[in-house]
Amino acid sequence: MLTMKILKGIAVMLFVAVAAVGQVTSVYTPLDDKKCKTIEATDEEGGSYHGECPGTAGYKLELIEGDLRQTITVVDPKRKKYPLEFWNLTGAFNAVGQTAEWRMRGKKPIALIVRLNVNEALDDPARVKSYLIVSKILPDAACVVAMVPPSKTQNVDARRLADRSATAKCGGLELTTSRILN
Repeated sequence: MLTMKILKGIAVMLFVAVAAVGQVTSVYTPLDDKKCKTIEATDEEGGSYHGECPGTAGYKLELIEGDLRQTITVVDPKRKKYPLEFWNLTGAFNAVGQTAEWRMRGKKPIALIVRLNVNEALDDPARVKSYLIVSKILPDAACVVAMVPPSKTQNVDARRLADRSATAKCGGLELTTSRILN
């Protein structure tokens, strides 16, 4: 009888341990150019900026701006670079948000969520739409898999897409409402 109780207790502890390892959490890092190390910057018309921002688990992010458009490049722990090329998602002027959300399984990043504020009306610079860009991160790749438009469930939708992004195809340029780009 005591042996059965011990075995059941061990089984429950193993189940909890396995569930905890598979659990996805978030780590937040800054994208504010004041908290990133400037690599290169110019003040000419339209300006340009190239900075290295902190990441997590050995990863870093490069923030790149040119012609009033911004993008991110993921830099893995071996210094291999994966450009996400946000400027190919929209031709409009844009700016990334101040924070990157890394979706982590244990201590490993599996996805990245970055806000992209897009000026979709050139005649009205104040008219900005805020999208969430979801990128998957694999040991040997990183790429955009979804662009989540504004909605009441935008953050939840982006996290759900990020958490199952490993099997998504790279490079979809369409907008999505709760589905991964294919």
